[in-house]
Amino acid sequence: MEQTVKIIANNKKALHDYFVLEKIEAGIVLTGTEIKSVRNGSVNLKDSWVSVKEGEAFVLGMHISPYEKGNIFNKDPLRVRKLLLHRREIDKLIGFVTQDGLSIVPLSLYLKGARAKMEIAVVKGKKLYDKREDAAKRDAKRDIERAIRGKY
Repeated sequence: MEQTVKIIANNKKALHDYFVLEKIEAGIVLTGTEIKSVRNGSVNLKDSWVSVKEGEAFVLGMHISPYEKGNIFNKDPLRVRKLLLHRREIDKLIGFVTQDGLSIVPLSLYLKGARAKMEIAVVKGKKLYDKREDAAKRDAKRDIERAIRGKY
């Protein structure tokens, strides 16, 4: 019995600004109108991050647009949402975050079966020269692909 995975939102900015050290899948607590908005694809992860407080993980800065038919049941689009993780995963995240220069950011939000899941990652910030190096590699790869396609 395989579950289908439908990607709702990706955080491309995180992949551009950070080196990804480790990825973890987490469940997310949403209200009824929020999950309906998620299914519609009304999610923005661009400036969001994960915080660990009192042994629980929370995602902050994630924008879920209000459901258009939700009226009084709609919640604040930028409210803090709890992540569902096992104790050992939270302890591991706390260990990473206590190190200098490491953060936790969401990479993607997706539906796995009927459940909303979030892929979070422990990341380290890139310097400007790292970003330039990545852009140069991407351009070189694109040029090689173009040259290969042109020959055949």
